[in-house]
Amino acid sequence: MTSNQLEFLIEGMDCADCARTIEKAVARLPGVQGASVNFGTARLLVKEMGEKQDDLPVAIERTVSEAGYRATTARRRAEHSQAPFWRRERRVLTTTIGAVTALLAFALSLFKVQPLVVNSLFAMSLAVSGYGFARAGLFAARAWRADMNLLMTVAAIGAAALGDWAEAATVVLLFAFGGTLQAFTLEKTRGAIRALMDLSPTTALVRRADHSTGLPMMREMRLPVEEVQPGETVLVGPGERLPLDGVVLEGASQVDQSPITGESLPVDVATGAQVYAGTINGPGALTMRVLHAASDTTLAHIIGMVEEAQERRAPSQQLVDRFSAIYTPLVIVGALLVAILPALLFAQPFGDWFYRALVLLVIACPCALVISTPVSIVAAIGAATRRGVLIKGGATLEALGKVRAIAFDKTGTLTEGRPRVVSVYALDGDNGKLLALAGAVEVRSEHPLARAVVHEARVSRNGSKPIEASNLLSLPGLGAQADVDGQTIYAGNPRLFAEHGIPLDGIAPTLDKLYEEGNTAIIVGTQSGAIGVIGLADRPRSAARSAVQSLRSAGVSHIAMLTGDNARTAAAISEQVGVDNYYAELLPADKLAAIKRLAVEHGSVAMVGDGVNDAPALAAADVGIAMGVAGTDAALEVADVALMSDDLSRLDYAVLLSRETVRVIRQNIAFSLGVKLLALALALAGALPLWGAIAADTGVSLLVTLNGMRLLTFRR
Repeated sequence: MTSNQLEFLIEGMDCADCARTIEKAVARLPGVQGASVNFGTARLLVKEMGEKQDDLPVAIERTVSEAGYRATTARRRAEHSQAPFWRRERRVLTTTIGAVTALLAFALSLFKVQPLVVNSLFAMSLAVSGYGFARAGLFAARAWRADMNLLMTVAAIGAAALGDWAEAATVVLLFAFGGTLQAFTLEKTRGAIRALMDLSPTTALVRRADHSTGLPMMREMRLPVEEVQPGETVLVGPGERLPLDGVVLEGASQVDQSPITGESLPVDVATGAQVYAGTINGPGALTMRVLHAASDTTLAHIIGMVEEAQERRAPSQQLVDRFSAIYTPLVIVGALLVAILPALLFAQPFGDWFYRALVLLVIACPCALVISTPVSIVAAIGAATRRGVLIKGGATLEALGKVRAIAFDKTGTLTEGRPRVVSVYALDGDNGKLLALAGAVEVRSEHPLARAVVHEARVSRNGSKPIEASNLLSLPGLGAQADVDGQTIYAGNPRLFAEHGIPLDGIAPTLDKLYEEGNTAIIVGTQSGAIGVIGLADRPRSAARSAVQSLRSAGVSHIAMLTGDNARTAAAISEQVGVDNYYAELLPADKLAAIKRLAVEHGSVAMVGDGVNDAPALAAADVGIAMGVAGTDAALEVADVALMSDDLSRLDYAVLLSRETVRVIRQNIAFSLGVKLLALALALAGALPLWGAIAADTGVSLLVTLNGMRLLTFRR
């Protein structure tokens, strides 16, 4: 059995509990295998059962419409945005008409106009303002769900049945106004995420061969980005957004990469530079070769990761959801008992206790409590994404706030990751041959040190033929080996030679000198002994020391450095960047053990690395952080947090943001629960009017939403 996935955006959804009603109703449609509604992004995902069904999208839109909301695809959303105001904003229009009608009724009541006229106006206000959520409430009842729409409908009808038309209209207006205001507020929060989807242009100017004339001629044509294939040539004019990932073939310009990396300053690009979809070209025209299809660009991966992050619920959100699932039914049952038992058992006035029961019904809805966590998480993830920090979900966000120790990989993380050869020492004096041998052995390695050696070997070749090597073998954490002219050549660190029992007597003084200067050494030798050593230098990043200090200020109590390099080089680098401790000469498995040790000694630990070589350690840490991963698919996959640029200063921002998010969530939960408990006590005492219960519920929902939205503008 196959399944296709349909995606819709739900407009006007301001109630987290109502999202479950939509989910349940859509899941029951024929041909639907499953449905899930993400309240944070207002996104509905539907899995079709079997082959694609042309009529299913229409059925889904109709079902969502019956629930009182609007489901739109991207195309329909564009059409909707161009529709007249009265069609786009019916909710605002009906609320306004209802409010004007109710104000007129209140004014007439002051002038002692006939009650029939006044109550008729209140009833009209009730019908206009309440029709939408009354329809949604009936829909929820058919789905066997008691959401806020149903509870509000019952409360309004109950108040009208008691003859209190003014209060019934007031209740409905308060709810409609609060819901409208909250919907607008939530759309602003969701917009922080959706803005990513609008970054990449829908078309590209492609230079492609045209065979229509019978002669192969190159011409420029504007095509949908989905039709552009990797390897094709695309032209980008000044001020335009880049439609796809690519490499610059011709031209020079400045590109604003802030949508991808969060960098505030434009980056100079010229021939050979890699550029990304969604970034903004500066004053120069560029010709670029496309690297990835539209569905596989860095921006597409970012959007996918951010959307996936919204599906991952934080522990606090899961706790609130479990509490709400118990709380709401209990209060509804309590409301029924309050309405019936006093009159039945104690001869109390039915009307008074029925009114109190209506108040309890309103209090039964956990809207403010349920919305308190997701709105904060959506806002925080949106704020972080705009600054080039991708956080994979609420669980990661909360975990990052609890981190007490951080371990950094050295090469490419605390250092620039661009080591260069600074010295070559061959025992026989032939430094060129030593470099050529090392380059032949390391030619397939992706390690930055190996690449630096290979580059230097090519530069120093002076046109001579490179040395041929066979049986190349990479030895993670040690180096590499290969056969040259029937002899095995080793290139790596002292540990590699120690494991093979190869003496290093002839180069020991040179090694000591390199290590004292903070350099890294690659030893070259055979089974008989070392034949030389190559010294490499990799400078610490200029921002490394300040980043470490900022993390301490953010509350991280222990900062360590992990490296496969020797202890003396590690000591020199660690002193320069200011970490508390270092672990040297580590294999990948040793880094994993170091992370576990740090967790035992300090509690929650994060690992910062390149996302590929450090995969075991990143996976073992409570939070794995990959940095400088723009364009690196593997790093996006392995990390919990991804820093799109090489800017270490983003780390303390991410930690502080996560801690502020946890603080805001706790504020929201405590405030929501406190108001609910107070309202319950007042309702049972008969001291809380129905309109007061509505104002409390809607007001608290709006306040926790606004409190969560503060995270959109969070600064250090």
